[in-house]
Amino acid sequence: MFWLLLLLAYLLGSLSFAVLLSRLFGTRDPRHDGSGNPGASNMLRLAGRKLALLTLAGDLSKSLIPVLIAHQLGLAPLQQAWVGLAAVVGHLYPLYFHFRGGKGVATAAGLLLGLYPPAALLGLALWAGVFARLRIASLASLVAVLGILPLFAWQRPGLLAPMLLLALLILIRHRHNLRALRQGTERHF
Repeated sequence: MFWLLLLLAYLLGSLSFAVLLSRLFGTRDPRHDGSGNPGASNMLRLAGRKLALLTLAGDLSKSLIPVLIAHQLGLAPLQQAWVGLAAVVGHLYPLYFHFRGGKGVATAAGLLLGLYPPAALLGLALWAGVFARLRIASLASLVAVLGILPLFAWQRPGLLAPMLLLALLILIRHRHNLRALRQGTERHF
């Protein structure tokens, strides 16, 4: 059952709500305009608040749902974490969109919300604090993802391996943002 759920989580994670919503509502494809990222931040820039919120909800739910299903099936928390991570990998490297996906932050938030809500709340608080102060979504996202790791190390050390892999994958997907931050050219809201 675990392996089947991993596969289904990856396939669900491969749905790109930004791309699907842009097609449905006839807006610009977020992979080709704005930052080129099919995520909620770029949808906000390109299509407005409504589609950005729908994208955020879709991206969050595609990892939350498989984690909750894994929990209901009685899988161990570590297995639940791997199932959620499979959905995040699907978001980052989607089968349906030539493996060109988003940055994974909203999908990671859904994983955290289903797996360990205090980590999701800490991540949200870190994201909101950094974003309110600096108005840079990528930096807020990176601080949030890295900021939850000490909580896992302290409270849930058995889940640290998938969380470290999650952080590494998100750092890799943000490599261009990191370069832009170093150069002082990163986009602000």
